[in-house]
Amino acid sequence: MKKTLTGLVALAAVVAVAATAQAQDKPKFVGAESCGMCHKNPAKGNQLGSWQASAHSKAYATLATPKAKEVAKAKGIADPQKADQCLKCHVTGHGAEAASLVGPPAGKYKVEDGVGCESCHGPGSLYKAMAVMKDPAQAKAKGLVDPTEGVCKKCHNAESPTAKPFVFAEMVKKIAHPNPAAAKTK
Repeated sequence: MKKTLTGLVALAAVVAVAATAQAQDKPKFVGAESCGMCHKNPAKGNQLGSWQASAHSKAYATLATPKAKEVAKAKGIADPQKADQCLKCHVTGHGAEAASLVGPPAGKYKVEDGVGCESCHGPGSLYKAMAVMKDPAQAKAKGLVDPTEGVCKKCHNAESPTAKPFVFAEMVKKIAHPNPAAAKTK
């Protein structure tokens, strides 16, 4: 009986460790502020500042404007800030499991950030460490995405009630946020 109990305890411990390891291997959204901790230096391009000045950072707030409410009402939507069909493009990580959204204190994820870094570059929990980010191949292996036209067109498409023609080559220039220091090393 004692051996059986000891075996069950050991098995439970192995399962718990495996489950924890598997959960840690799933990328999580950590929020624009977490990304900005390293991406705000002007000498390195101040990507955080570029994002903060963009319409993407205001995407969630936009849903509270009279214009958005008017568009939503025409579609039979009472509150665009609570509607899945609006939030899927106006909030990073919308629709992800709650466990994939890392809010304080471990992360800085906030719905109010709108369309943040991870909407385009993928959930950052596995690649956000400086040691990982310094190795582009390792960062990509851990989930860092180089956005393509397809990434943008998940939201910038005819399904949007306010769709405008989307020309990737033009739009990508408007949101460009290069790191001049990285360009010098190439």
